[in-house]
Amino acid sequence: MGKLDLLNHPLCFHLPDRLTHVASWHEHIPFAMFLVEILRPGVIVELGTHAGDSYCAFCQAVSELGLETRCYAVDSWEGDPHSGFYGAEVLEDLRRYHDPRYGSFSSLIQSTFDEALQYFADGSIDLLHIDGYHAYDVVKHDFESWFPKLSSTGVVILHDTNVHEREFGVGRFWNEIKQQYPHFEFLHGHGLGILAIGKVCSEEFQALLESKDQELAVIRDFFFHLGHRLTLKRAIEGAIAAKESAIAAKESMVSERDSRLAERDADLAEREADLAKREAELNDLRSTLTQLEQREQILIEELRQERSILVARGYRFLRRLIRPKNQS
Repeated sequence: MGKLDLLNHPLCFHLPDRLTHVASWHEHIPFAMFLVEILRPGVIVELGTHAGDSYCAFCQAVSELGLETRCYAVDSWEGDPHSGFYGAEVLEDLRRYHDPRYGSFSSLIQSTFDEALQYFADGSIDLLHIDGYHAYDVVKHDFESWFPKLSSTGVVILHDTNVHEREFGVGRFWNEIKQQYPHFEFLHGHGLGILAIGKVCSEEFQALLESKDQELAVIRDFFFHLGHRLTLKRAIEGAIAAKESAIAAKESMVSERDSRLAERDADLAEREADLAKREAELNDLRSTLTQLEQREQILIEELRQERSILVARGYRFLRRLIRPKNQS
């Protein structure tokens, strides 16, 4: 493949440290790392960062290569009609991940793209990634307004060049602008266009731009498979996470059920103990009642005997009273 030896860049085989649920850029992460390695830009700017998967890939490459590159992510972090709208939690999550890892050379700028222009000097940006709102007029405006900020070796990346629905205008703008500059395009992962705006100082980047036919097919296939590996990795991790979540939910249900059963068992044991106590008390009462009934029978018998004695005595007494009268 001439001066471009893809296998001589092991960085593109490295797994990215950040892969969120926002998967639209995952398939281009290996190329992003490769591009940073062959260009070694002094300043990288990304317009439209969202969850930060692409931007953190640039930062990871800078960190692992030990470059003195400065990186800047510009976004309102509010969303748009294409990516959807979201709240402050997206930027908060990204800051928690980004700041301790890359804060020494990278900044997250919460701003509109136009407002952020003031922070960058003309001719200062070596690698510009445009991935904001994808309407044609907006993409064209972003490119034209940031064009003066590009350095003499500036490179521009445009995402979603191969999306032709929902009023995406990146593909239309790409077809216009690529006529003016050396370029390379990937068709997978919604499409990624690379423009060499300034002088090409990297022989490998020049080889990439000049690749045709079989070389072009090999490069595209190479980075497609590396990127697709990340898509599969994220899908597998998502499936595992879903399984683990389902298992955790079932375990929680089982634990809750066991807890309820334990409570019921404890309550049942308490009730059985109370019932045993009551039965013991009832047996005591029955025993007492039996004793009382036996005592009652004895008393009744004694009363009968007393009654018989009293009746006999009364009869003898009456006989004594009656006998004198008869004798008289």
